[in-house]
Amino acid sequence: MPVITTDDGVDLHYEEAGSGTPLIFVHEFAGDARSWEPQMRFFARRYRCIAFNARGYPPSAVPHDGTAYSQDRATDDIAAIIKGLDLAPAHVVGLSMGAFATLHLGLRHPHLARSLTAAGVGYGAAPGKRDQFRAEVDATAARIAEEGMWKMARTYGRGPTRLVFEEKDPRGYAEFLSQLAEHDTDGAVLTMRGVQRERPNLFELEDQFRKLKLPTFIICGDEDDPTLEPGLFLKRTISTSALLVMPRCGHAMNIEDPDAFNRAVLDFLTWVDAGRWWERNPETLSGGIIAGKAET
Repeated sequence: MPVITTDDGVDLHYEEAGSGTPLIFVHEFAGDARSWEPQMRFFARRYRCIAFNARGYPPSAVPHDGTAYSQDRATDDIAAIIKGLDLAPAHVVGLSMGAFATLHLGLRHPHLARSLTAAGVGYGAAPGKRDQFRAEVDATAARIAEEGMWKMARTYGRGPTRLVFEEKDPRGYAEFLSQLAEHDTDGAVLTMRGVQRERPNLFELEDQFRKLKLPTFIICGDEDDPTLEPGLFLKRTISTSALLVMPRCGHAMNIEDPDAFNRAVLDFLTWVDAGRWWERNPETLSGGIIAGKAET
């Protein structure tokens, strides 16, 4: 697997398939580049696809200094991949932790992106949930450090938003757990504490999101409760966004329902590449329920 080295000296390993317009996949905390295999196989028929392992996820480097892990670092690592491979502007698709980084890329490095897809984004961002989220992160990181990722994977993988995956696809779920158990313990702990715990609350970034004009696609699973309110917030705040709620779907939607996920994202990318993605008509936010404004 080839490598891109970041400006702070961290090697990021990536996989590449296909040719055409660049399309980058950014994984969640419980995933890695392998999580995007259903997308790499599908989209490589039309796009130049890149999936990379975040820092802390071998075979990418695992820095052991906690200051090497943050939301800004995660965002800049996407930028490093784009700039290192001369991909700008690229479509960027992120899930959960990767979706946070994808949105921040749009805020901090908009010139590098052609579009943003943020799936399963919003954990800890709903009003009143910040303290609970941080407490759960602290407890989870402590258990990973004590038990090792290989053991903690079974507990983490049975979070309430992942149970529907096991119900629908036991074989796919078992593969997900097996890959999660292979993650580096130290990398997982430092990522949890540095990236997950300390990232800014989405609702506190409202002014920045209102200025974001990149085509943006927000995807939620209807059984992924922590993302539903943030998804609605992002839809109402980013004027160039669309929102999809996938039925009977939890957190890892790209591997739970890969066909539906792929088709929805392909439709979005096709609109963008055709130059037919537009900003929301402000009159749709007029506050009326039935009738529009009278014509003059």
